[in-house]
Amino acid sequence: MSGKSDYTKGIFSASLTAFLWGFLPIVLKVSVSMLSPLDVSWFRFALAFTSLVFFHLITKPASLRILIKPPPLMILAGIFLGFNYLGLITGIHFTTPAIGEIFIQSGAVFLAVAGFFLFREKTTLLQKAGLLIVVVGLGIFYREQLLVLAGHVTKYQKGVGLTLFAGFMWASYAIIQKKLVVKFDPLTLNLVLFGVPSIGLIPFVDFSSFGTLPAEMWGVIIFLGLNTLIAYGALAFALKYLDANKVSVIVTLNPVITFTLLAILMELDVTWVVKEHFTLLTLTGASMVVAGAVLNILRLKNTR
Repeated sequence: MSGKSDYTKGIFSASLTAFLWGFLPIVLKVSVSMLSPLDVSWFRFALAFTSLVFFHLITKPASLRILIKPPPLMILAGIFLGFNYLGLITGIHFTTPAIGEIFIQSGAVFLAVAGFFLFREKTTLLQKAGLLIVVVGLGIFYREQLLVLAGHVTKYQKGVGLTLFAGFMWASYAIIQKKLVVKFDPLTLNLVLFGVPSIGLIPFVDFSSFGTLPAEMWGVIIFLGLNTLIAYGALAFALKYLDANKVSVIVTLNPVITFTLLAILMELDVTWVVKEHFTLLTLTGASMVVAGAVLNILRLKNTR
């Protein structure tokens, strides 16, 4: 019975992460209407970091010692994660939530390539096919959106470039985290990962911009901060109760959630959502990216 219960917890936790990450690009686009991408990113990290500090003070205060002298690799991972957040939100600022959600999947491609070259991981034919499908899908999606957004080519290309940069930064962070998670508890690790950018970005934050925010925008940025905290916390629980490949498959489906939510919100004619332009080829390319990413994660059983 406990095994079934743990499995259910794992599925719920992974699904919660996927849902939160699926909603994320839509809310990020709303947030930059009144705040700069840097200000929003700092607030997300600061709220998540502060919440984790209070949590550790109550549950295990001794673990806060890691903040006094964190390992250099942990600091580097925090820097990479900070650049990932900045790259993604700035990329979405120049483009749209759907475009940002599709091109951030490049992080999985970068991580897979790194796994092959850095960790000498064995890859199956299925996984190689998945990588190829992702690359082709991204190419189709890029070209089709380039035609749709012909009047905003420069902004579109800049946004895509920044989102690809964010994907590369995420893969760099994930490579280091793969080494660190063996030695450190995930929540303790997140203390430093959230703390480094929340402290490092302080000199560049325009704090006066927060003083003029209306109540609904405070709700938006608080949601984004809690999104960071809850999504990564749920991911840690999912990895505790489920195999990593099962968790990855569920989380990789978050673009489906983004596109579905956008379609619903546009159908409801919600004014605060940027209107997306989906063609058949756009949806084909997006579907290829998701399908290829899932294939890259799946591992065939040894049939000897």
